[in-house]
Amino acid sequence: MPVIRTENLTKRYGPVTAITDINLAVSDASIYGFLGANGSGKTTTIRSLLGLIRPTGGQAYLFEHPVGQNGKELRRRIGYLPGELRFYEDMSGEETLRFLGRFYGRDFARRRRQIAERLELSRSALWLPVRKYSRGMKQKLGIIQALQHDPELLILDEPTEGLDPLMQRAFYDLIREAKHEGKTIFMSSHNLSEVEKVCERVGIVRQGRLVADESIETLREKRLHIVEATLDQPAPAELFRLPDVEVRQLDQRRVELKVRGVLDPLLRRLAGLTIRDLVVQRASLEDVFMEFYRKGDNKVK
Repeated sequence: MPVIRTENLTKRYGPVTAITDINLAVSDASIYGFLGANGSGKTTTIRSLLGLIRPTGGQAYLFEHPVGQNGKELRRRIGYLPGELRFYEDMSGEETLRFLGRFYGRDFARRRRQIAERLELSRSALWLPVRKYSRGMKQKLGIIQALQHDPELLILDEPTEGLDPLMQRAFYDLIREAKHEGKTIFMSSHNLSEVEKVCERVGIVRQGRLVADESIETLREKRLHIVEATLDQPAPAELFRLPDVEVRQLDQRRVELKVRGVLDPLLRRLAGLTIRDLVVQRASLEDVFMEFYRKGDNKVK
């Protein structure tokens, strides 16, 4: 059963369309990465999922319940980390967490302490006024408030913003553990490396449209190869006419070739040349991501 499902989810603000026909299906006990550049529609989608804004068209479902119905019960099952954190600056971190925890009807002191320890937010720091918190400390506080009531679904908007690499690793451990406990995690990001580390499936949104919804393994298979060849003679013209090969001339004898698909046709062509040096590397997941952003407007808007 999909924990999150959307059908042609669309949101317009007057003449401006923020998202168009978003169709998602996120299964339970999974970590789903929602990728896109800033302004691509990630946050609008998340706010529509939570019922914070009403869609112009389409429908979102959480636990197969339409968003907008049974709102109070649905929210008890969700932990939410907004992309732009706002706290009462004069309250301490501990007071903030207790205040937010009361919305769920009970105190979560023990679990709260455990998560704070994992994120290295000390008890003395928790009793400081939030106005004295650094950006990273506020992000830790936001993560704790999202996790403290042990929700079935976590919806996290750019969760590692402001965290140093050590704390990012601690966060990844927390959500992996949540997944193993049967929780579902939906996290937006523009950080390709973190998505590759923790997510099983990825949606890529560009200018408000979902342009990919695939497993990490499938995206990895679509990776490009970057081949740099140093030849003993000027690069022959036929090297520039191979299908699925994009060539960039570095100088008269050095070329960089971006290869989509199998390498065999290129290697056969290169085998007839005298090569001084050859470097072959797989493109990063970021390069795959950028390929979606280079596609024409006939596929995405």
